[in-house]
Amino acid sequence: MSTENKQDRQGLRVAVIAGSTRNGRFAPVVADWLLGHVATRDDMTADLIDLVETPLPTTFPSFGGELEPGAAELIAAVSPRLESADAFVIVTPEYNHSFPAPLKNAIDWHNHQWHGKPVGFVSYGGLSGGLRAVEQLRVVLAELNAMTIRNTVSFHGAAQCFDADGKPLDPAADAAAKTMLDQLAWWAEALREARRVRPFAA
Repeated sequence: MSTENKQDRQGLRVAVIAGSTRNGRFAPVVADWLLGHVATRDDMTADLIDLVETPLPTTFPSFGGELEPGAAELIAAVSPRLESADAFVIVTPEYNHSFPAPLKNAIDWHNHQWHGKPVGFVSYGGLSGGLRAVEQLRVVLAELNAMTIRNTVSFHGAAQCFDADGKPLDPAADAAAKTMLDQLAWWAEALREARRVRPFAA
């Protein structure tokens, strides 16, 4: 089904955020695999927000102060896409028991864009599979009035989890992705209708 037809049917808009920007990152492999899952669904379309391609400023203005030159343009390349999203999936590695600084920066530049919307997670890493990064993200996103999905997708020893074509070696990963996206869709539809009836009370 085409993107246009999905949107005509009021399909859910899902912003997929690739949270790693380091050289040699594995994020594109994981994100592309997830986007493939979304592409097979009739109830949602994906918008990939890659923080390498859409960097955000790293210096915040003082309260009431002005943005640095060029900052407004960087923010404008991301903020409307988060605003229009019905749901989010964050693709994140784990660095030192937490998530990458550029991802936190992207989250912190926004506030109401997260309100009353669901967030799913696909994590990857070493032995932990990025799960400690996800647990910390849950705390951060709760402060922003977002609803995090219980079921996640996690790749332990991620580089050994995919074949040369970017496909997971364990079919359980595909089943986990379907479950997470099914739950994301349920919450996204319910919360979108709730926001339509009554704006979120921030």
